[in-house]
Amino acid sequence: MAVQVEDHPLAYGDFEGLIPVKQYGAGRVIIWDSGVWIPSVDAAQGFKEGKLKFELRGHKLMGRWTLVRMRGNGEKQVAWLLIKELDEYERRASEYDITKALPDSVCTQSVEQAAGLTRAVNAKTKTAHLVTALAQAELPAGAVRASVPLKLAPQLATFAPHPPEFGEWIYEVKFDGYRLMTRLTGASVNCFTRNGHDWTTKVPQLAKSLAALGLSETWLDGEIVVLNSQGMPDFQLLQQAFETRSKTGASALLAPSAATAIVYYVFDMPFFQGFDLRELALTERRALLEKQLGKQKIGAIKFSAAFDAPSKQLLLSACNLGLEGLIGKRADSPYQSGRSMDWVKLKCGKRQAFLIGGYTDPKGARTGLGALLLGHYDDSGMLQYAGNVGSGFTEKALVELTRVLGKMAIAASPFSGNPSISGSPHWVKPTLLAEISFAEWTNTGRIRHGVFQGLLANKKNVALMPEAPNKNPGAERPALAKTPDPARILLPASLHITHPERIIDLQSGATKLDLLKHYAAVAALMLVHLKGRPVSLVRAPTGTGGALFFQKHANPTEIPGIKLLSEALDPGHASLLEITSTVGLLSAAQMNTLEFHTWNGVAAAIDTPDRMIFDLDPGENVAWANMQEAALLLRTLLEALGLLPFIKTSGGKGLHVVVPLKKVHDWATVKGFSRAVVRHLAKTIPQKFVAKSGPKNRVGKIFVDYLRNGFGATTVSAWSARARPGLGVSVPIAWNELPALTSSAHWRINNIAERISTGNSVWDAYVKSARSLNNAMKILGYRIA
Repeated sequence: MAVQVEDHPLAYGDFEGLIPVKQYGAGRVIIWDSGVWIPSVDAAQGFKEGKLKFELRGHKLMGRWTLVRMRGNGEKQVAWLLIKELDEYERRASEYDITKALPDSVCTQSVEQAAGLTRAVNAKTKTAHLVTALAQAELPAGAVRASVPLKLAPQLATFAPHPPEFGEWIYEVKFDGYRLMTRLTGASVNCFTRNGHDWTTKVPQLAKSLAALGLSETWLDGEIVVLNSQGMPDFQLLQQAFETRSKTGASALLAPSAATAIVYYVFDMPFFQGFDLRELALTERRALLEKQLGKQKIGAIKFSAAFDAPSKQLLLSACNLGLEGLIGKRADSPYQSGRSMDWVKLKCGKRQAFLIGGYTDPKGARTGLGALLLGHYDDSGMLQYAGNVGSGFTEKALVELTRVLGKMAIAASPFSGNPSISGSPHWVKPTLLAEISFAEWTNTGRIRHGVFQGLLANKKNVALMPEAPNKNPGAERPALAKTPDPARILLPASLHITHPERIIDLQSGATKLDLLKHYAAVAALMLVHLKGRPVSLVRAPTGTGGALFFQKHANPTEIPGIKLLSEALDPGHASLLEITSTVGLLSAAQMNTLEFHTWNGVAAAIDTPDRMIFDLDPGENVAWANMQEAALLLRTLLEALGLLPFIKTSGGKGLHVVVPLKKVHDWATVKGFSRAVVRHLAKTIPQKFVAKSGPKNRVGKIFVDYLRNGFGATTVSAWSARARPGLGVSVPIAWNELPALTSSAHWRINNIAERISTGNSVWDAYVKSARSLNNAMKILGYRIA
């Protein structure tokens, strides 16, 4: 219920404090939320009619809302209903009460100040949330009482080539150990690997130490390591600790006093004493964690400290100390299970897992084996040879590896292409994974200066591919991959993604994060087609299966990175939009934009279009082969008119034939001529083409849509995804590629990586192919009205 009151002075908007007893509005006054509201309809008209739709972008309230006026019975104050619309921000009231979860001011009031203020007004008005928070170690606002889950997937970091440039970040040591999530419920302790395997019985001494913390209904997140004599994490020592225990059944090596004692470095606390802390800022969670661990002084459990120094200096120091690298985390980020751009890993040199496909004989006094032959899978699933590693082995490791690999012998090389390998290699079934550190990749796709770090378990071999940042990976390893792997695309650190895990397409299972990674991968290619043109956005708040919204205008601060064009381009209307950067592209995608549509003219010469587009739109029962034939027939006609057409898939059902033009004629002329071309086609080949739109007119035939050529009309941009099941992508192609395509959605966001290396190269002649329509109009007999 919302009650309409009299107008208030704007000065009240930033007032917080106490209004004395017996005064109007007596009590505590805070600014509970702040932000902007964007009417979805004409605000004055909506208010008059009693139904006002709008969007809120606040610190607490987000998404679409509606105010509906109720019919009164003579009340002095009109009552309205405030309704939360169904969108990505809605939550069930039975599961979440925002006024209890976030009771405090968004401005100056801290939790403690708010508590004091409330006591000064009336001690009985304390909310249950605040009472509980103060009783439980003064939890920050945003901590929500919740049942602690039985399982919890960890937050994972994304590989980054360099420290993020924007935002506030903290940096911790990247430990050379095993990730461990621990669930504490009174005397009960459960320790889980990152894949959810219960390792409690493998670390009994650590479990005992965790129980001694005295925490209940709590989840801790950290990494277990074994420190060497220099106090540095040593992965092989950690492996040896588990190997020794598995063979002897003893736990002596795992005891805190042993030379190979396991130490648990804890860096996050998603749940604490029955409260869900995941929506708190990282710094708040860590402050509470450090306070709790500081009370215990248990040697086997340590707080993972962050370092206060410039990130590049920290990384250099970490590498000089022989550490694996750093983990960077956004200071204000929530805890979210799964891989996130809020956490990034910065590695010293390079280090990753490889499959062992063989080994060579030892030389000199060495025993066991000489070197391991390493491989990785490429995009097509073929095992590629990546070089060998012959250092980093202990005598014990050499003996054990030789024994194990001897049982895995196969007759032929498992590597694709039978690479030349000196000596007499012994081939093995490629199932064992080795962790290898190395200096760099060579231009032939081999690793240099590799050092064996140990064997790995619990990896999925089918996903094993070279790990590389999204910065020109082909330049680093041209023999391995010419295109980026979408799973490893690095998004800007400044981009805050809401609900990255939300499924936006049921057919493919694609998430919002998958869509953002697509646009990050194709940004450089797509901006060529967006440059200088007004753009319209097709937004899909609930994904491909829900309602779509076409947006041509925006407020100045609505979408970061989007440029507002001069209102003079479209007199009488609000400013049109232009996307000039990757930031603008990704910001729009973050705002649930699936499709990007562009005009046929550029803003610098808006009155004279620089291209003409024919959209081949198939009717019911039109086979794909007929679409391919129709495109070639249209091409023949256009070339006979002296024009040079190009083609791209639409990402849906149709094909787009694009004709570059010199900026000579106005919109009416270009549209009129395109209509004449379509009519000529329909008259000449009526069994295949129609000149009228509408499903009934084109059953078994193809409508060549010329309406895209009018002023303000748009066509989906090359490299844009489509808001259709499967998330097809509109892709430029060469004419000789058309016969091999299986559909206009031949490429989708889940396989677009295979096309990125080709990019826009098939349209290299586009700019110099621009022609005036004068000669074509003469040939067709078209006269300007």
